[in-house]
Amino acid sequence: MLGDKRVLITGAAKGMGRELALEAGRQGATAIGIADVDEAELAVTADLLAQAGVRTRAIHTDLRSTAEVRAMVEDFASWAGGLDTLFNNAGVLDHMFTDPQQATLEGLDEDVWNTVMDINLKAVWSAMKFAAPHLRESERGPSVVNAASVAGMAGTRMPAYGVSKAAVIQLTRVAAVNLSPKIRVNCYCPGTIRTPMSDAHLAAAADKKARAREMYGPHLLNRLGESVEVARTACFLGSDDASFLTGVALPVDGGMTAWRGVRDEAEIEID
Repeated sequence: MLGDKRVLITGAAKGMGRELALEAGRQGATAIGIADVDEAELAVTADLLAQAGVRTRAIHTDLRSTAEVRAMVEDFASWAGGLDTLFNNAGVLDHMFTDPQQATLEGLDEDVWNTVMDINLKAVWSAMKFAAPHLRESERGPSVVNAASVAGMAGTRMPAYGVSKAAVIQLTRVAAVNLSPKIRVNCYCPGTIRTPMSDAHLAAAADKKARAREMYGPHLLNRLGESVEVARTACFLGSDDASFLTGVALPVDGGMTAWRGVRDEAEIEID
């Protein structure tokens, strides 16, 4: 789907970002930029792409810094000879920076709120801002694909994360208007996806049935989503197959947003 495209992916060191980078390679991207603050894991992703024969540029980037975001875009565009698809994949959760019990409206520290907003929202805006001139020069179906979440489509207990992802959905629409007709801008909204973090969260539970019900009981498809399923959706949105889609917020959520229910604990399958 991404044949002959030069793509830049943020948050590509592990989890869904790594899978997205690998899938972009499988889908024919000719040059892939991978950016993250975790240099060790970023090197692992780069090595996996190299083994697959994909031309890769690893760029250490702290997305909290607007200057580093700009440098990331310019570095990749210079190295690859342009930019065709920007994947704003990076995202963080409130409880990554605080005790989960404090990740509430009243308990959240201002520094945590600012960190989540800087990475999940401001960096998406700044990456699009700096990428836009390069995308306008592309003749290979230029587009932006942002990572939102079902947490941005309904209420969630994590205040900063939920608000940031709702804002990404609206920012996607605003960018689609501002960058039309040359550049398409879409976002995808994952449900609960299997990642090392979600696996650890489930494994740590004393009552795994109850934890599983909390995590994917709302999915009509009675399981966690797989990272590759999200990656394929993101690649589709960035591809010419989606050439008449822009301003879209596409759920990848196993049917979570299609109903108002949660499965009974007895129905939950532990996989």
